[in-house]
Amino acid sequence: MKQHLIVTVIAKDRPGVVETLAAVICQHDGNWEESRMVNLCGKFSGLILITVEDEKLDALKTDLAGLSDKGIRTLVDLAENTEDMQTLREIRFNLVGNDRPGIVREVAQALAARNINVEELATDYSSMPWSGEPLFEANGILQIPADSDLDELADKLDQIADELAVDIELEIPEPTVTH
Repeated sequence: MKQHLIVTVIAKDRPGVVETLAAVICQHDGNWEESRMVNLCGKFSGLILITVEDEKLDALKTDLAGLSDKGIRTLVDLAENTEDMQTLREIRFNLVGNDRPGIVREVAQALAARNINVEELATDYSSMPWSGEPLFEANGILQIPADSDLDELADKLDQIADELAVDIELEIPEPTVTH
């Protein structure tokens, strides 16, 4: 039987980090399925979804932990698929506005209060081209219970957007019709 692993990685950004990880995974006949990786302030940071046979799991975990000798720290966790995906809807959101402390917290509170999960979140900090003011952007995917009141959620996010002087847009996909 195969196991799914989530591997968190952090290392000083340099050539060869991905190759080193891939070599260890391949050595144990693991399959690198998905990943998200980025350089943040000179540190290589990433998440990797790996599948591996049960009998090779412990050796892979040991070898990944051993990469700390090469300056690559890893945290390995078994993936669990406990949520019934049929009861959730996915919507995308986009936020943009002047940067200030508290934006992520306010939006996250509104979502958590409605039992909404943030499946993906990407944020960026830059300067507005016309004024040089700090600009904060966030994009992501939300998992919403099928019975959620999307109008009420949109109203609450509009209220937060007004309070924080940001724009928040929800991209709600049209329901699919089957014949």
